[in-house]
Amino acid sequence: MTDKPTVLFVCVHNAGRSQMAAGWLRHLAGDSVEVRSAGSAPADTINPAAIEAMAEVGIDITDQTPKLLEYEAAESSDVIITMGCGDACPVFPGKRYEDWKLDDPAGKGIDAVRPIRDDIRTRVETLLAELHTAA
Repeated sequence: MTDKPTVLFVCVHNAGRSQMAAGWLRHLAGDSVEVRSAGSAPADTINPAAIEAMAEVGIDITDQTPKLLEYEAAESSDVIITMGCGDACPVFPGKRYEDWKLDDPAGKGIDAVRPIRDDIRTRVETLLAELHTAA
């Protein structure tokens, strides 16, 4: 890894889980980590419940838009975190991969999205500690 690791969060629609994870990592890591997110079949907009859940903890993800997972973004990332995209994510030798089993917030209300948000925060905190240890 370079001095500034690159983390790519990938879920199918890039509208909920991956956007919340990217928001947490940007918030917690500042500019010490390059944060990316993408989806294998991106939605048109970010899930409103994900936006609301993140706003409750002071993180604004309204400036983000779902993006298509591109080969180059995956190839140039140090860590790739998948969240339900399965075989749609390309595999590159030498990359660190993790698959986070998380409920999909799509179609769920804020009460169901809060625990997903909090689970993601815990996972991002662990990831960040590991990245700083490896640096």
